Amino acid sequence: METQKFSYDNSIVRAFLYATLVFGLIGFTFGLTAALMLFYPELPEFLFGTDDTTIKSLASGNIQGLINTHGAFGFGRIRMLHTNTVIFAFVCNIVYTGIYYSLQRLLKTRMYSDTLSWLHFWTWQFMIVATFVTFFMGINTSKEYAEHEWPIDILIAFSWIIFGINMFLTISKRRVRHLYVAIWFYIGTWIAVAMLHIFNNLEVPLSFTGWKSYSAYAGVKDAIVQWWYGHNAVAFVLTTPVLGLMYYFLPKAADRPVFSYKLSIIHFWSLIFVYIWAGPHHLQYTALPAWAQAVGTGFSIMLIAPSWGGMLNGLLTLRGAWDKVRENPILKFFVVAVTCYGMATFEGPLLATKNINKIGHFTDWVIGHVHLGALGWNGFMAFGVIYYLVPIMWRTKIWSVKLANWHFWLGTLGIIFYAVPMYISGFTQGLMWKQFNPDGTLMYKNWLDTVTAIIPYFKMRFLGGAFYISGSILMIINVIATVRKGSFQKEVPAEAPALANIGNKRKEGEGTHLWLERMPLLLGILSFFTISIGSSVEIIPTLSLKKSVPTISAVKPYSPLELEGRDIYIREGCNACHSQMIRPFRDEITRFNGKNGQYSKAGEFIYDRPFLWGSKRTGPDLHREGGKNPSSWHYKHMYNPRSTSAGSIMPRYPWLIATNLDRSKMVDKMKLMKNAFEVPYSKAEIDSANSWADNQSKKIVKDIFSEANDLKVAYAKRPQGELEKKEIVALISFLQRLGTDIKTTEIKTASTN
Repeated sequence: METQKFSYDNSIVRAFLYATLVFGLIGFTFGLTAALMLFYPELPEFLFGTDDTTIKSLASGNIQGLINTHGAFGFGRIRMLHTNTVIFAFVCNIVYTGIYYSLQRLLKTRMYSDTLSWLHFWTWQFMIVATFVTFFMGINTSKEYAEHEWPIDILIAFSWIIFGINMFLTISKRRVRHLYVAIWFYIGTWIAVAMLHIFNNLEVPLSFTGWKSYSAYAGVKDAIVQWWYGHNAVAFVLTTPVLGLMYYFLPKAADRPVFSYKLSIIHFWSLIFVYIWAGPHHLQYTALPAWAQAVGTGFSIMLIAPSWGGMLNGLLTLRGAWDKVRENPILKFFVVAVTCYGMATFEGPLLATKNINKIGHFTDWVIGHVHLGALGWNGFMAFGVIYYLVPIMWRTKIWSVKLANWHFWLGTLGIIFYAVPMYISGFTQGLMWKQFNPDGTLMYKNWLDTVTAIIPYFKMRFLGGAFYISGSILMIINVIATVRKGSFQKEVPAEAPALANIGNKRKEGEGTHLWLERMPLLLGILSFFTISIGSSVEIIPTLSLKKSVPTISAVKPYSPLELEGRDIYIREGCNACHSQMIRPFRDEITRFNGKNGQYSKAGEFIYDRPFLWGSKRTGPDLHREGGKNPSSWHYKHMYNPRSTSAGSIMPRYPWLIATNLDRSKMVDKMKLMKNAFEVPYSKAEIDSANSWADNQSKKIVKDIFSEANDLKVAYAKRPQGELEKKEIVALISFLQRLGTDIKTTEIKTASTN
């Protein structure tokens, strides 16, 4: 058969590689900043100004500079920027880099369309920049790893579909009959992410000219959909596509074939089948139905087998090549990456078991676990791929092997200094929270007792992050120097015979999976079916069965002012540090609920769009916050947390006190809740929303002035009614409402009314 000549497109690979480097450094910087703020919460004051004379400031000696930021540099927003930049900008861009490079060579063809390749590139980078702008402005949905508002969700879907079309059409014009294992993972990834992103981000916009939207799901239903998405974002964004890169780049760098073809088959199919079920393990002991929690635990434990199968397949590929690891920094990165993958995928199922979960959940243990995967698995795989590609694409040797080795050791040291302190911190938190005195009282009643105990570990974590980012800077220097001394090859000439048409029927002696590997459409359909089984079993019953969330007669919708306060809480990213879920443990009921004695019930969250159960307790749980502290305490706490809670690491929120609440969409929000979600607001309540909010504001301000004479005196010099207009009053209304619907030991549900 006649040999066909064509060329590989390296320019799109270069573009994604550069984006990886730039956004990786930005993402690490956001992370380091967030880590610093956890033991130096005064950082925004130092940068923008403060009225606290004990703090040095780069700005003038007043707090107006901090107020003028409107919270853009608050911890909640920085954390969101960090996680999203690392996931969507760093990891996704290196995945695209690796896919665009490897797919062309594995299929012996150029990408189907250069236009689609560049449309994918620019829409994705524009999405990242739009995310920066909106998150800094406080425009977010609060849903973990899915905080983007609806226009950006649409842009993500559009860009992902463009990528998928280009990938599948490239596969259709391949010159290699059988699809290599890396491509199976690319296909499975695309299908799963499309499904996860679309269903989790179903939301109803307040208007099509604004950014605000509300989740299509509420409370428990929103929680299970979110963590079906959240856990599987880790699975199908941070794991399966990176495994595809491992199956291509690790054998290439080692110059060895993959250890086991059969193990590759088992790894792929079992992983995509089992992983999708495991999401509910993030919701152990919560108001989620017990059957869903049990299913999540069971499949999480099963997940060890396919994960370790993949890890062993990667490490055993290096059989006979371990001498190269000593000399080759690329292989060093890959070995540690695959090892971290194995460690993280053993630890994840461990944390999913109920005995461990009750200690580890909401603690820094989970943070250490996540970053072992992110820094070790994702980061080191990305670094290895970059060091592999740059010399090849610029047709030269890496500028400095010594510098690459320095990067490796700094990065490894960074992982150790990050993960180990977080494990110790997590164990400390989990055990301190549960300690009782012999007389039945909590040993550590004040939440700040546990916070101050772990500050040294926060500092060590920051040091680890500094090591890690230092290594990344060395890599960028190395890449720039390599690029300067090399010569980039934009078009790589290649040739291969055209693929002969032999029909779709299975040939005599052809193995089932070997036949499937030359049937990409069928492979994709089977992947979709495999991924959909667990999703359907877990999600559909929870969403469709009304009995899964019993109604509590005492639970009423939020007032218009409380609804506005909840949106401010979301805007500031408060759920990054506070949970709203009291689990049925003696210590949590005693600590957070006092005499009420009620853990969180599913029926309490039926009006919560989105749910705000949180995943980390840097501060205490707030589900029973209503009435626990006076309104004046909340006012002072938001202005300066250290004035009410000595040693607090919570940042200040003075702009809430300085900024008037925008009520222009308050009535529209109530109408949306009633019309789209059947929230039982009456027409009279909607018509009187502003007077309702006025009366509630006046009541809160009256309470503040009666409780705190210093605030009464301060506002006596200001225009009457000024405080009632501020955002702080709306936020206080929300906080004072939390958990107050249930006040007795008898909980009346719809079935007992």
